Amino acid sequence: MLIPVLIGMSLIVFFLIRAIPGDPAQIILGQQASEEAVAQLRDTLGLDEPWYVQYFIYMKDLLTGDLGNSIRTHAPISEEIWPYFAATLELSMFAMIIAVVIGVNAGIISAWFQNSWFDYVAMLGALIGVSMPIFWLGLMEQWAFAVEWRLFPTSGRESILNPVESITNLYVIDTIIQGRFDQLQMVLRHLTLPGVALATIPMAIIARMTRSSMLEVMRSDYIRTARAKGLRMFWVVYKHSLKNAFIPVLTVIGLQMGLLLGGAILTETIFSWPGIGRYIYDAIGFRDYPVIQSGILVIALVFVTINLLVDLLYAAIDPRIKYQ
Repeated sequence: MLIPVLIGMSLIVFFLIRAIPGDPAQIILGQQASEEAVAQLRDTLGLDEPWYVQYFIYMKDLLTGDLGNSIRTHAPISEEIWPYFAATLELSMFAMIIAVVIGVNAGIISAWFQNSWFDYVAMLGALIGVSMPIFWLGLMEQWAFAVEWRLFPTSGRESILNPVESITNLYVIDTIIQGRFDQLQMVLRHLTLPGVALATIPMAIIARMTRSSMLEVMRSDYIRTARAKGLRMFWVVYKHSLKNAFIPVLTVIGLQMGLLLGGAILTETIFSWPGIGRYIYDAIGFRDYPVIQSGILVIALVFVTINLLVDLLYAAIDPRIKYQ
């Protein structure tokens, strides 16, 4: 399924971005450029070729690992894209850790103490979390925690006065490798506000799904038998119930992780986060076709890969699931 999905995505993206009004050559040269200069640049960029020729060249280069060069910066996209993608990956993983840790445990405790005050508060919080616009939450976080209380920075990924020496472009890992724990603290402070904003919706969905799945499993005969034998409730919940209830939760986590990678653009814009969402957004403004195509294709590749890993994890969690 991986290859057909990627080919389908490349076709859709290829045609949709060319439907956007605006000529890249005209945008690069400006409105005052002569028609001859625009035509010459279009010829240089290969934009005057028929669409099927452009797509064939694009796919041929793609098969050799060549993502092409940016129209705007002229730099190879394969070299340019990783720092942006790493920034989004780090932010998405940080947000997903928050969402999984809080969401799963909130769902478990809600199911354990069904119809208690905690259950009502947690599910009300989950409903608010799902309904809350991310841009509004992000702005409120900036106002309260950055402007009023000055606990966290308002934007960016690092301090200008104390920049991180990049090795992998994943700053948390880079600072640990270098033993720069002062910079690690700074990086985590920059991650906190956008990470919490990005984690809100996945956390709410995971909490609701975990509660629902746990309630269904806890009504099973083998759980009632375990409780009748006097097994402590903690072990019944975390050892016997959670494992069987986790498969639908794992599906949600996989889907949400993919959505975070591709949908973080709003959060990245609010917090000036130099991620791939901002990279693609800026490329759209310049009609930088190769960057848009490659950026979306990379996100699609990661999305499909995550779902493949989730499918493989099903069999690890539940031995009854077999793949031929």
